[in-house]
Amino acid sequence: MSELLCKAKQFLVEKVANVKTPEATVTDVDLEGVHRDSIDYGAKVSVDNPYDAAIPICEISYVLKSDGRVIASGTIPDPGSLKAKDTTILDVPVKVPHSVLVSLVKDIGRDWDIDYELEIGLTIDLPIVGNFTIPLSWKGEVKLPTLSDLF
Repeated sequence: MSELLCKAKQFLVEKVANVKTPEATVTDVDLEGVHRDSIDYGAKVSVDNPYDAAIPICEISYVLKSDGRVIASGTIPDPGSLKAKDTTILDVPVKVPHSVLVSLVKDIGRDWDIDYELEIGLTIDLPIVGNFTIPLSWKGEVKLPTLSDLF
């Protein structure tokens, strides 16, 4: 009997290990808006769903770092679902307060941009497997708005 249980357990482990999972990539990060108290950026995340059914997204979490420091972070709860057998584009809004930009003066002063790393965790609810987080990372630089952008 124990041999049968071991074989069943091994079969299940192999099947779960080979389960297809959605694949995601960050495709773009852009300046979306300038306000008196903050600057809004938006990340586009492309997610391919290999399943015949829509998959619910539990949450999207993000951390924006510059010069090794966290300058913005947040969580978007229940942002919707991934389309069945299709690619879904997700928008991840990131708000950076102006007060944080002051702490990055050394980096900004060199070239009027912010070198950054954006880490995104896309948590989805896969059948049988449960909650599964797809980690994403994107490095780049964001040009800061000039006075002409503000007025």
